[in-house]
Amino acid sequence: MNFRLFALGLLAIPVALATFLVPDARGFKEPALARMIFWHVPCALLSSLFVLVAAYYAVRYLNSPKMKWDIRVGAALELGALSAGLAMATGILFSRVQWGAWWHNDPRQTSFLIVLLTMLAGLALRGALSDEIKRASSTAVYCVASVIPLIFFTFVFPRLPQIAGNSLHPSQTIAQGQLDTNYRVVLYATFFLLFLCFVALFRRRVKVGEMELTLENLNELDTDRRRDPTDPGVVRPVSLPKGH
Repeated sequence: MNFRLFALGLLAIPVALATFLVPDARGFKEPALARMIFWHVPCALLSSLFVLVAAYYAVRYLNSPKMKWDIRVGAALELGALSAGLAMATGILFSRVQWGAWWHNDPRQTSFLIVLLTMLAGLALRGALSDEIKRASSTAVYCVASVIPLIFFTFVFPRLPQIAGNSLHPSQTIAQGQLDTNYRVVLYATFFLLFLCFVALFRRRVKVGEMELTLENLNELDTDRRRDPTDPGVVRPVSLPKGH
Protein backbone atom coordinates (compact mmCIF):
# COMPACT_ATOMS: atom_id res chain seq x y z
CA MET A 1 0.00 0.00 0.00
CA ASN A 2 1.21 3.49 -0.84
CA PHE A 3 2.45 5.11 2.38
CA ARG A 4 1.18 8.55 1.37
CA LEU A 5 -2.34 7.27 0.76
CA PHE A 6 -2.25 5.40 4.06
CA ALA A 7 -1.16 8.57 5.91
CA LEU A 8 -3.86 10.54 4.11
CA GLY A 9 -6.47 8.02 5.23
CA LEU A 10 -5.28 8.29 8.83
CA LEU A 11 -5.47 12.09 8.63
CA ALA A 12 -9.01 11.96 7.25
CA ILE A 13 -10.37 10.13 10.31
CA PRO A 14 -9.77 12.82 12.98
CA VAL A 15 -10.65 15.65 10.57
CA ALA A 16 -13.98 14.02 9.65
CA LEU A 17 -14.76 13.41 13.33
CA ALA A 18 -13.89 17.01 14.21
CA THR A 19 -16.45 18.33 11.72
CA PHE A 20 -19.18 16.63 13.79
CA LEU A 21 -17.77 17.29 17.27
CA VAL A 22 -16.94 21.00 16.95
CA PRO A 23 -19.45 23.30 18.72
CA ASP A 24 -22.20 24.83 16.60
CA ALA A 25 -21.41 28.08 14.80
CA ARG A 26 -23.19 31.33 15.60
CA GLY A 27 -25.05 33.51 13.13
CA PHE A 28 -26.88 30.79 11.19
CA LYS A 29 -30.53 29.79 11.04
CA GLU A 30 -29.58 26.16 11.61
CA PRO A 31 -26.23 26.32 13.48
CA ALA A 32 -25.78 22.54 13.60
CA LEU A 33 -26.11 22.21 9.82
CA ALA A 34 -23.72 25.06 9.12
CA ARG A 35 -21.04 22.36 9.15
CA MET A 36 -21.51 22.12 5.41
CA ILE A 37 -19.15 25.10 5.29
CA PHE A 38 -16.33 22.70 6.14
CA TRP A 39 -16.73 21.10 2.70
CA HIS A 40 -18.30 23.90 0.67
CA VAL A 41 -15.63 26.58 1.17
CA PRO A 42 -12.59 24.32 0.51
CA CYS A 43 -14.15 22.89 -2.65
CA ALA A 44 -14.88 26.39 -3.96
CA LEU A 45 -11.30 27.47 -3.29
CA LEU A 46 -9.87 24.31 -4.87
CA SER A 47 -11.89 24.89 -8.03
CA SER A 48 -10.25 28.31 -8.36
CA LEU A 49 -6.84 26.76 -7.73
CA PHE A 50 -7.33 24.26 -10.53
CA VAL A 51 -8.44 27.06 -12.86
CA LEU A 52 -5.01 28.62 -12.32
CA VAL A 53 -3.24 25.27 -12.65
CA ALA A 54 -5.00 24.54 -15.95
CA ALA A 55 -4.10 28.00 -17.26
CA TYR A 56 -0.47 27.53 -16.18
CA TYR A 57 -0.04 24.24 -18.02
CA ALA A 58 -1.99 25.63 -20.98
CA VAL A 59 0.62 28.37 -21.31
CA ARG A 60 3.35 25.74 -21.04
CA TYR A 61 1.73 23.81 -23.88
CA LEU A 62 1.35 26.88 -26.10
CA ASN A 63 5.01 27.73 -25.57
CA SER A 64 6.17 24.13 -26.05
CA PRO A 65 3.53 21.88 -27.68
CA LYS A 66 4.17 18.65 -25.80
CA MET A 67 1.45 16.22 -24.85
CA LYS A 68 2.68 15.97 -21.26
CA TRP A 69 1.46 19.54 -20.73
CA ASP A 70 -1.88 18.77 -22.37
CA ILE A 71 -2.36 15.81 -20.03
CA ARG A 72 -1.93 18.13 -17.05
CA VAL A 73 -4.30 20.70 -18.55
CA GLY A 74 -6.96 18.02 -18.93
CA ALA A 75 -6.40 16.68 -15.40
CA ALA A 76 -6.64 20.17 -13.88
CA LEU A 77 -9.78 20.94 -15.86
CA GLU A 78 -11.44 17.70 -14.78
CA LEU A 79 -10.61 18.16 -11.09
CA GLY A 80 -11.57 21.83 -11.25
CA ALA A 81 -14.99 20.86 -12.59
CA LEU A 82 -15.30 18.14 -9.93
CA SER A 83 -14.48 20.48 -7.04
CA ALA A 84 -16.74 23.19 -8.49
CA GLY A 85 -19.56 20.66 -8.79
CA LEU A 86 -19.09 19.63 -5.15
CA ALA A 87 -19.06 23.29 -4.09
CA MET A 88 -22.26 23.94 -6.02
CA ALA A 89 -23.99 20.85 -4.59
CA THR A 90 -23.09 21.71 -0.98
CA GLY A 91 -24.03 25.35 -1.63
CA ILE A 92 -27.48 24.37 -2.89
CA LEU A 93 -27.98 22.16 0.16
CA PHE A 94 -26.84 24.99 2.42
CA SER A 95 -29.33 27.30 0.70
CA ARG A 96 -32.17 24.86 1.34
CA VAL A 97 -31.33 24.44 5.02
CA GLN A 98 -30.39 28.01 5.93
CA TRP A 99 -32.48 30.11 3.52
CA GLY A 100 -35.49 27.84 2.95
CA ALA A 101 -35.12 27.20 -0.80
CA TRP A 102 -32.79 25.22 -3.05
CA TRP A 103 -32.07 28.25 -5.24
CA HIS A 104 -32.38 31.96 -4.43
CA ASN A 105 -30.72 33.56 -7.47
CA ASP A 106 -28.18 34.87 -5.00
CA PRO A 107 -25.32 36.72 -6.78
CA ARG A 108 -22.78 34.25 -5.46
CA GLN A 109 -24.87 31.28 -6.52
CA THR A 110 -25.34 32.71 -9.99
CA SER A 111 -21.71 33.73 -10.47
CA PHE A 112 -20.41 30.35 -9.31
CA LEU A 113 -22.88 28.58 -11.59
CA ILE A 114 -21.25 30.49 -14.47
CA VAL A 115 -17.86 29.25 -13.26
CA LEU A 116 -19.06 25.64 -13.16
CA LEU A 117 -20.68 25.84 -16.60
CA THR A 118 -17.52 27.38 -18.06
CA MET A 119 -15.46 24.46 -16.77
CA LEU A 120 -17.96 21.93 -18.08
CA ALA A 121 -17.89 23.69 -21.46
CA GLY A 122 -14.12 23.25 -21.50
CA LEU A 123 -14.53 19.52 -20.89
CA ALA A 124 -17.19 19.36 -23.60
CA LEU A 125 -14.83 21.10 -26.02
CA ARG A 126 -12.10 18.66 -25.11
CA GLY A 127 -14.35 15.66 -25.62
CA ALA A 128 -15.72 16.90 -28.95
CA LEU A 129 -12.35 16.92 -30.72
CA SER A 130 -10.89 13.58 -31.77
CA ASP A 131 -7.62 14.90 -33.16
CA GLU A 132 -5.26 15.08 -30.20
CA ILE A 133 -3.23 18.03 -31.51
CA LYS A 134 -6.30 20.11 -32.26
CA ARG A 135 -7.83 19.08 -28.93
CA ALA A 136 -4.74 20.06 -27.00
CA SER A 137 -4.30 23.46 -28.68
CA SER A 138 -8.01 24.33 -28.48
CA THR A 139 -8.19 23.38 -24.80
CA ALA A 140 -5.07 25.37 -24.01
CA VAL A 141 -6.43 28.50 -25.70
CA TYR A 142 -9.78 28.05 -23.95
CA CYS A 143 -8.18 27.72 -20.50
CA VAL A 144 -5.99 30.79 -20.98
CA ALA A 145 -8.89 32.86 -22.35
CA SER A 146 -11.26 31.87 -19.55
CA VAL A 147 -8.98 32.26 -16.53
CA ILE A 148 -9.59 36.01 -16.06
CA PRO A 149 -13.42 35.78 -16.37
CA LEU A 150 -13.49 32.82 -13.98
CA ILE A 151 -11.40 34.61 -11.36
CA PHE A 152 -13.59 37.71 -11.81
CA PHE A 153 -16.85 35.79 -11.24
CA THR A 154 -15.35 33.96 -8.26
CA PHE A 155 -13.63 36.72 -6.30
CA VAL A 156 -14.46 40.15 -7.76
CA PHE A 157 -18.08 40.18 -8.93
CA PRO A 158 -19.62 38.88 -5.65
CA ARG A 159 -17.70 41.53 -3.66
CA LEU A 160 -18.79 44.55 -5.69
CA PRO A 161 -20.64 46.95 -3.32
CA GLN A 162 -23.83 46.94 -5.38
CA ILE A 163 -23.74 43.13 -5.53
CA ALA A 164 -22.60 42.20 -2.02
CA GLY A 165 -25.40 44.24 -0.46
CA ASN A 166 -28.01 42.02 -2.14
CA SER A 167 -26.38 38.70 -1.29
CA LEU A 168 -27.54 36.20 1.32
CA HIS A 169 -24.17 34.50 1.23
CA PRO A 170 -22.63 34.37 4.74
CA SER A 171 -19.30 35.82 3.69
CA GLN A 172 -19.34 38.39 6.48
CA THR A 173 -19.88 35.66 9.06
CA ILE A 174 -16.49 34.24 8.13
CA ALA A 175 -14.72 37.51 7.31
CA GLN A 176 -15.75 39.22 10.55
CA GLY A 177 -14.54 36.33 12.68
CA GLN A 178 -17.98 35.23 13.88
CA LEU A 179 -16.77 31.64 13.80
CA ASP A 180 -15.03 30.64 17.01
CA THR A 181 -11.45 29.39 17.06
CA ASN A 182 -12.37 25.70 17.09
CA TYR A 183 -14.66 26.14 14.08
CA ARG A 184 -12.02 28.00 12.11
CA VAL A 185 -9.34 25.43 12.96
CA VAL A 186 -11.55 22.60 11.69
CA LEU A 187 -12.29 24.61 8.53
CA TYR A 188 -8.56 25.04 7.86
CA ALA A 189 -7.91 21.36 8.61
CA THR A 190 -10.65 20.29 6.18
CA PHE A 191 -9.22 22.51 3.48
CA PHE A 192 -5.75 21.03 4.05
CA LEU A 193 -7.17 17.49 3.88
CA LEU A 194 -9.10 18.13 0.67
CA PHE A 195 -6.08 19.89 -0.83
CA LEU A 196 -3.94 16.80 -0.25
CA CYS A 197 -6.68 14.55 -1.63
CA PHE A 198 -7.03 16.57 -4.82
CA VAL A 199 -3.26 16.78 -5.27
CA ALA A 200 -3.11 12.98 -5.02
CA LEU A 201 -5.96 12.70 -7.52
CA PHE A 202 -4.20 15.10 -9.88
CA ARG A 203 -0.97 13.10 -9.80
CA ARG A 204 -2.75 9.84 -10.45
CA ARG A 205 -4.83 11.32 -13.24
CA VAL A 206 -1.64 12.54 -14.89
CA LYS A 207 -0.10 9.07 -14.58
CA VAL A 208 -3.18 7.50 -16.15
CA GLY A 209 -3.04 10.04 -18.98
CA GLU A 210 0.62 9.30 -19.61
CA MET A 211 -0.09 5.56 -19.67
CA GLU A 212 -2.95 6.10 -22.14
CA LEU A 213 -0.65 8.19 -24.36
CA THR A 214 2.04 5.50 -24.29
CA LEU A 215 -0.50 2.82 -25.19
CA GLU A 216 -1.86 4.92 -28.07
CA ASN A 217 1.66 5.44 -29.43
CA LEU A 218 2.36 1.71 -29.26
CA ASN A 219 -0.90 0.91 -31.04
CA GLU A 220 -0.14 3.46 -33.76
CA LEU A 221 3.36 2.03 -34.19
CA ASP A 222 1.97 -1.48 -34.48
CA THR A 223 -0.62 -0.34 -37.02
CA ASP A 224 2.03 1.43 -39.11
CA ARG A 225 4.17 -1.69 -39.16
CA ARG A 226 1.28 -3.81 -40.37
CA ARG A 227 0.55 -1.36 -43.17
CA ASP A 228 4.21 -1.17 -44.29
CA PRO A 229 4.77 -3.90 -46.91
CA THR A 230 8.56 -3.58 -46.60
CA ASP A 231 8.52 -4.39 -42.89
CA PRO A 232 9.66 -8.01 -42.57
CA GLY A 233 8.06 -8.23 -39.17
CA VAL A 234 9.33 -10.84 -36.74
CA VAL A 235 11.59 -13.47 -38.32
CA ARG A 236 11.44 -16.75 -36.47
CA PRO A 237 14.13 -19.46 -36.81
CA VAL A 238 13.08 -22.51 -38.83
CA SER A 239 14.67 -25.89 -38.24
CA LEU A 240 16.04 -27.55 -41.39
CA PRO A 241 16.68 -31.25 -42.05
CA LYS A 242 20.20 -32.48 -41.59
CA GLY A 243 22.41 -32.06 -44.62
CA HIS A 244 20.97 -28.73 -45.71
